[in-house]
Amino acid sequence: MPTPLYAAIDIGGTKIAGALVDDDGQLHHRTQLPTPAEDPAEAVFATVRKVLDALTTSPDWPDVTAVGIGSAGPVDLVEGTVSPVNIPGWRGFPLLAEVAAHPAVATRRMPVHLAGDGVAMAAAEHWRGAARGAANALCLVVSTGVGAGLVLDGSVRPGPSGNAGHLGHITVELDGAPCPCGSRGCLEGIASGTAIARRALAEGWQPAGKDRSARAVAEAAAAGDPIALASFDRAAQALAAGIAATATLVDLDRVVVGGGVAAAGELLFTPLAHHLTRYAALPYVRDLDVRHAELGTDAGLIGAAALCR
Repeated sequence: MPTPLYAAIDIGGTKIAGALVDDDGQLHHRTQLPTPAEDPAEAVFATVRKVLDALTTSPDWPDVTAVGIGSAGPVDLVEGTVSPVNIPGWRGFPLLAEVAAHPAVATRRMPVHLAGDGVAMAAAEHWRGAARGAANALCLVVSTGVGAGLVLDGSVRPGPSGNAGHLGHITVELDGAPCPCGSRGCLEGIASGTAIARRALAEGWQPAGKDRSARAVAEAAAAGDPIALASFDRAAQALAAGIAATATLVDLDRVVVGGGVAAAGELLFTPLAHHLTRYAALPYVRDLDVRHAELGTDAGLIGAAALCR
């Protein structure tokens, strides 16, 4: 018999990726397009449709049994909608129904499963990555935004709405700047790649070229630029506060950090460990096992497939 395959779609503020994923978590026929994040709702979904169209042209498409979607959130599993903070045109967008209506999906009546990107990442790392074997873990995606998912009692726990563990939008600065989500002082507004670059520029960092991204800030920090280093330190401090609060609340034994910002390596993880010693003060959270995510940019796709399993 053919090995079951799952069509996986990973939707973020920067890219929309797709792949066919087998039952061992291996990716096949990967495709990716930039997210037109500032465009109207239908233009954003048109990009999702193009990614799905590309997957349906694979000769392995007949072996696909389900579609899994990990999307930037928040999500609403009851309604099947998404409202990503970094995609303004999608507010209550009926993503589940729109994907289910795709002719290649609808004609075969494939089940379609939806989760927030943080939950998908947690499902991936718990299945195939750095959270394997952990009974209670927090898995974070630190990228254009900050998402997270929880593993509790050995299972991924999305919560009734699908947003459990949505760490990017907890307040870590009581009188902080307004966030597009409607709150203030959110972790995402301090620790995301977008925030790191914005803060460095505001403090006077001068990029060597035209690249003003967090990756360019990381390169400057690695070369010893004090403003770039301070921007990463501030992000790490905010992450430490959010991680410590979550660990204190739900009693974690492992934390997995991934996403584009985590690719900066010790520029993020060294100050993160330092700040955790300040915030994770109670005995049962003092020795948190913090690990680099193992699945890199594939985590969202592997997690979307894990939803189907």
